[in-house]
Amino acid sequence: MHSVGEDLFANPPILYSRSEILSKPYPVPKERGLYAWFFKEIPPGVPTAECVTKDGLTLLYVGISPKNLESSSNLLHRIKTHYTGNAEGSTLRRTLGVLLEEQCGFPLRRVGSGKRLTFTHLGEQWLDNWMEENAFVTWVTHSAPWEIEAGLFKNLSLPLNIQDNGHHPFAKELSNMRKKAQKKAKEMPVADESNETRSS
Repeated sequence: MHSVGEDLFANPPILYSRSEILSKPYPVPKERGLYAWFFKEIPPGVPTAECVTKDGLTLLYVGISPKNLESSSNLLHRIKTHYTGNAEGSTLRRTLGVLLEEQCGFPLRRVGSGKRLTFTHLGEQWLDNWMEENAFVTWVTHSAPWEIEAGLFKNLSLPLNIQDNGHHPFAKELSNMRKKAQKKAKEMPVADESNETRSS
């Protein structure tokens, strides 16, 4: 028995680009649900042998919004955060930035007061542009997405998910890469972003 979202994510009718998501009126509803990310360019080292593909794009990550009944977040808020936020507020952005560090040249850094970790203004802008070209999203509404998220991992190969996805062979490797990047960032001085600007 397939869970809600699994059939849709295996063959989504529409995959939206970053510019389409950010165009008003927003196509994403302000409702609870699950969302799935498909990629044109696969970050280095990510295994895709068992992954779903659609029109040359590969499903690598699934998320939910909100994370629980107490949260007021919704699909629009969360998807916009992944497309326009930073590595401090987006697990997906942090993962992509870590995987693409050699390509982009922007490592994870401490910024501001030193408590937040991002790729700095310029690094996040580089990631915005990369996601515009390579990251596409679809979604399904659901009143309690946290109840069915884990079930998706049983039948879909989602190499960029770590939480509740320990059985995936890439999950531990990715987790270690993120921890290593975080440790390195904490050992480096706080980044000076005073001369950096970011436009979306």
